[in-house]
Amino acid sequence: MKTNHEASSIICIGGANVDRKFYLKHNIVNETSNPVYSSSSVGGVARNIAENLGRLGEEVKLMTASGYDADWKEIAQASSPFMDLSLVTQCEQQSTGSYTAVLDKHGDLSIAFADMDIFESITPELLQKNKAILQNATCIVVDLNCPRETIDFLCSFTLKEQIPLVVIPVSAPKMERLPPSLSAVDWLIVNKDETETFMNMTILDQQDWKQSVKKWLDAGVKNVIVTNGSEGAMAGTENGDIYHYQAIETPTIIDVTGAGDSFCSAVIHTWLQDQTLDTIIQSGMVNAHKTIMSNETVRTDLSFDQLSEDVEQINVSSNH
Repeated sequence: MKTNHEASSIICIGGANVDRKFYLKHNIVNETSNPVYSSSSVGGVARNIAENLGRLGEEVKLMTASGYDADWKEIAQASSPFMDLSLVTQCEQQSTGSYTAVLDKHGDLSIAFADMDIFESITPELLQKNKAILQNATCIVVDLNCPRETIDFLCSFTLKEQIPLVVIPVSAPKMERLPPSLSAVDWLIVNKDETETFMNMTILDQQDWKQSVKKWLDAGVKNVIVTNGSEGAMAGTENGDIYHYQAIETPTIIDVTGAGDSFCSAVIHTWLQDQTLDTIIQSGMVNAHKTIMSNETVRTDLSFDQLSEDVEQINVSSNH
């Protein structure tokens, strides 16, 4: 761990995109115009994590790729108060990443469109060019929007430079971008589906779930959390200890978008303060719980003090 914590930053590498949602007013009719109402917000796993960390008072740099377009302007405007955007590569003739979801009148996904080709520009060469900045990172967080060879490069780079590496998968299909040996990875925060895909297994009960954590540890990951929605999370550490944590009861779910990213951010933030595993996981759970109770992807009331207060409040109420 770098001692000079003040001068160095957490560097988040991966996706930054605009998320659009179209809500159908009636049943979908093909080959014609369908009335909808819509919303748009900025997203992307690495970007969301960077914003959460920035709001928590961390120094953060975002490394991503974008087009020269209105979408990027919208992302930059929303992101710049919380992170340094000087490592963003802008590409001619390419559009900024976007994710467009069409939801039926019950709020379920009918179809979605992901335009993510731009992230293929986050290459090992790009990282090599910024080597001096990366060498000074407090820790590097990467999402699997990045190409496979970029993940490989980061694994060998962080191992050699002794920089903590946190890997955040994006979806089950992108799990193939993970290298077979994960000994460079300090933290992997992954969900049940992603684990089932990578490990080629089915998690049916607590025993399977625990087994999946053991498999991740056997693959070389130092600390792993396998989340499973309302069932909570199972966490394992490099000394082989595995613990289950209950999810926090959330009576009113407003929007689950960004819950995973807010969980990861609070875990990273609390771990960098050398807290215990229990505190680390609990901070993640609390931040996710508060995020799904808001309609924002990153909750705007988040701050260092607010998270500590939220954790304290939930501790008090769960001890009664």
